[in-house]
Parts: sequence; structure tokens; C-alpha cells
Amino acid sequence: MFPQRLDSPLAYDIAKAMIDGFNRHYRLFRAESARAKHRFETADWHGQQRAQRERIEFYDLRVNEAVARLEKEFKAGDQPMEVWHQVKLHFIGLLVDHHQPELAESFFNSVTTKILHRAYFQNDFIFVRPAISTEYIEPRGAPTYRPYYPAHDTLADTIEQMLDDFALQGSYADKRRDAERVAHVILNRFHQVKLRANFQLQVLSGLFFRNKGAYVVGKIMNGFTEIPFSLPILHDSTGKFYIDAALFGEDDLQMLFSFARAYFMVDMEVPSAWVQFLRSLMPRKPRAEIYNALGLAKQGKTLFYRDFLSHLNYSSDRFRIAPGIKGMVMLVFDLPSFPFVFKVIKDFYPPQKDTTREQIKGKYMLVKQHDRVGRMADTLEYSDVGFPLDRFEPELIEEIQKFAPSQLEIGDRDGNGEMEVVVKHVYIERRMIPLNIYLQEAFDTLADPESPAHAKRAKEQLEHAVIEYGNAIKDMVAANIFPGDMLWKNFGVTRGGKVVFYDYDEIEYITDCKFRKVPAPRNEEDEMSGEVWYSVGPKDVFPETFEPFLLGNSDVRAAFMAHHADLLDAAFWQHHKERIQAGQMLDVFPYEESQRFQHEGHATHF
Repeated sequence: MFPQRLDSPLAYDIAKAMIDGFNRHYRLFRAESARAKHRFETADWHGQQRAQRERIEFYDLRVNEAVARLEKEFKAGDQPMEVWHQVKLHFIGLLVDHHQPELAESFFNSVTTKILHRAYFQNDFIFVRPAISTEYIEPRGAPTYRPYYPAHDTLADTIEQMLDDFALQGSYADKRRDAERVAHVILNRFHQVKLRANFQLQVLSGLFFRNKGAYVVGKIMNGFTEIPFSLPILHDSTGKFYIDAALFGEDDLQMLFSFARAYFMVDMEVPSAWVQFLRSLMPRKPRAEIYNALGLAKQGKTLFYRDFLSHLNYSSDRFRIAPGIKGMVMLVFDLPSFPFVFKVIKDFYPPQKDTTREQIKGKYMLVKQHDRVGRMADTLEYSDVGFPLDRFEPELIEEIQKFAPSQLEIGDRDGNGEMEVVVKHVYIERRMIPLNIYLQEAFDTLADPESPAHAKRAKEQLEHAVIEYGNAIKDMVAANIFPGDMLWKNFGVTRGGKVVFYDYDEIEYITDCKFRKVPAPRNEEDEMSGEVWYSVGPKDVFPETFEPFLLGNSDVRAAFMAHHADLLDAAFWQHHKERIQAGQMLDVFPYEESQRFQHEGHATHF
């Protein structure tokens, strides 16, 4: 351990340059997030999506800028470790009274690990644990949330005031009507329940913007009861605002902040306070996922990794090859006690997979930057991840050595006598039940039901899965995404019963594809041939050919044809390609049609 003295002007200057680099990053991040309000007010939907996409790149750009400055001005990589130890201590001192200390610590880690050799990534030189508390940081500007104290007969007035406090530039179609509707559904939830002295609404002080929506987020408190709520604000066909729905409860909020949706844009002075408030609404949601949902993906990765290391310390099961059908491009493994899967790109692929590692990484980046419309799983991407060797099943090591040897390193890289498995590049995403396994469970029950009730539930499970599968594809179509490989195994079922796509190596933009009908056979020989007799271009898609691969089971076929037969028609895909090329952007909302209020001229679901 180096002596803890702070007598190096050079160390202070490096630390100050680091904090300046972070402050510039967060200033630009906040400015772009704050501009989301104007884009919503002016219905600049394409600008909103573009900003959401571009903001993802802000962090790496600022880190690279900071690294370049430190090398140019201070020759940072050549400085002795004693100086770097003092840099960290000075940096901690500069975080006193800072409003984003946790984000600044992660920024420090990102810059430091780019400059220092891997052997020095130790507790002395980076923030393995937080050094500065994020508790009770008070903002200088707007408060984190606003409390409102309505009486039974003034609730609609209070909701109107709450909407006014967001200061949207524009007018509501009928603000009073919307306020009374919201008040009515709130009071219905407390029907025959006395409103206590502490009855109040606590509402986060900024709106959450994503695509075409702006969301009020808060909670209702009455006695010992707390109910999370959200109010989506949309534009009607004349450009006026209206409240589209009233969402209540943790499950509705979980859907709104789903890992399968694009990140929100919201202006936060003290992000840790926002995360703390949101966790009070969704206690089952990890802080890492909340930071991700707010667009602070690097902090999400930092917290996820800390949670992962803690889980390793308090578990004893072993990493294994993930159950299910093995992929051609990805090698997938998991830890049974941990609700995530780890995906490694293989070194080589079968002939039918004409792709490269860089192309696959590009597909995953496309999904990261795109609107995922609740149907594509977000992924965390890591490099050089170390795992304890004794926690790996031998079969898994053999699998990686066979299919992805370039991605594997085994050794004592820290010199502490502990053997590690180092995976060079890995994607991590939330575990779901593969849709083919979910369907097989229903098939097995229907084949030998224990009772009529079991058969009925299996039938409902099967129909739900097929309907959700089609809905997932149609939601992706609305966002200009063609999944490519539409087999059941490439979709998963979430805890909430939603079907989500997670295999991205063949994903394409709808607008890049050519959707065609299969040409009529030219003669009897064509008709009897088992081979394709017509020309097929690299981006040609023949929707009617999906049927043999998807609808072999009669029950599946019946459910699919009842709800999604249009997916087998090239005209369906051609229509949506033309719509997207014409600049139209459909709404895919994070709540059900049944939850919406009725409005004339309101936006419609896809």
C-alpha cells in the first residue's frame, strides 16, 4: 500500500482533469435529455428517436476525450503507481458535494482502465466499491419530486395543477376532462377506503420522454398504502396533448421501464435520488436496470457487475451450458442461480451462416441503439471478464475451447494463486423461458393431461404464446425491424408473460428487405421439385415459406391463423415497408389497449 499523502500537484491536476471530463460529459448528457421536452412539444418524433440513439455514444466519446487529454498534457500512462494512488485520493476529495458522485466514479474507472495496464486494475486504483455516499444529496435546482395534498373533492384540481407544473408549451385538448378521468380512477382504487391525513401524490419533477410519449411518474400515498402510477401524455391528430391512460401498480411500471424498451430521456440533476424514488415504485427491479432505463448505461453496467460479484460470493453452483437448442452463431452459458445468460460469439459458423464477428457485433449495436418496442432484449456488453475456474463445469470449458477458443484464456492473471477463466468478449442478457420450451410444456400437458383443468390451462398457455409471438413480430415491424430467423427458439417468455426476441445475428431493417410472393411453378417439374426453382436475392424474403417451419402443430396453426395469418402474406410486409419509407412512425405503447381512455382523434396502437 502506498502512503496516503496528498503532496503531488501532478496527481491533483490529473484528478481535476478527470472530473472536468466527467462534468463535461454529464452537462452534455443533461442538455440532450432536456431538449427532449421541446422535441415532444413540437412533435419531432424522428428527432426524438435520433437523439435517443446518438446519446448512447456520448459516454465513450467523452471517455476517449479525457484519455487523450491526460496523455497529451500529463503523459498519464507513464506516471508511477504512487502518483495514481494519489490521483484517486484527490478525485475522492473533488467528489465531496458533487451531485453525481456514483457516475463520476464509474467515469474515473473507465478512463483509468484505458490508461493503466490490466495488472493494475486493483482496488487501489479504481472504485471497486463506491467511495462517496449518494444518500440525501439535495439538488440546487428543481426538487427531485413534488408532493401534492388533495382532498377528496379537489383531486381533479390537484391533477390539473400537477400537469401545469410540467410547463409543457402547447395546449391540452381537454385538460379538465383528463384530470377528472384520472381523479375518478384514483378514487375508485380507494373505494370504501378512508382517505388518511397523509393522502398525497408524490410526482417526479420531470417528464420521462420516449418516442411519441411523455410520462408522468409518481406514487399515491394513503396511510400505509403506496401505489405507483404513471400517466402517458400523447398528441392527438390536431397536435394537442391528452392523457392516454392511467397506469397503476408495480407490474405496470415494470412494463414501462422494461429492459426490452428504449431508454428514457429525462433531465436529472441528482440521478441517484431519481433511482431511489423509482426503486420505491419497483422494489423488484435492480438499480442497474433502472440506471439503464434512464440512459445511464455505464452506471448500469458498473452496478450489474458489482451485483454479479456479490452473487458469486454468496452462491456455490457452477456455470453450465445453457439448456435449450444450441445456436449456430452464439455459445450460451448460465449460472442456474443467477437470472441472466452469457453469450459468446463463436469463432466459426456453419456454411449457411454467411457472417463475421464484426457483423454480429454490429447487429447487437443496432438493437442497442434502436427502439426495442418492448420486444427485443437489451444486452450488457463486457470485455475481459474473469470468472473463478472452479465455478465452471468441465463440459462448458470444453465447449468454449471447441467453438470459441479465441475468446478464452485460463490462468492466474492477478498473480494471487487463483485460477481464472477470462472471456474476451461477452453479452449478458436477462434469462427468459425459450418460447419453444414454453410451447413444448403445453404440448406435453395436452398429450397427457392430468385433468380437464390442466388441459384447459395448457390450451390457454399455447394460445397466449402464439398470439404474443405474432404481436412481438408486428411490434418489431412497426419499428422497422425484420427479425430474420423467426423460429420459436429465438424468442423468450418474460416473467410478465411477454414474448421477446433475443437472437440478433440475422436481424435487418424492414426497409432493406424485399418481400416477395413465391412465383407460380413454370411447369409440372417445378411443382414437384424439392429445390427452389426461382431466383433468390440476398435480402429477398418470402413470407409464405414461414408456414412449414412454424405451424407443424395443429393447435399452433389454428391459433396462428386465427390471429396472425397476415404475417404469411407478402402484402402485409410490403405495406409496412412503404409506410416506413414514407416517414410514418407507428405507436407501440408499453400498456394494453384496454388500459386506455377513449378519445376522439387519439393515436392508435399498431
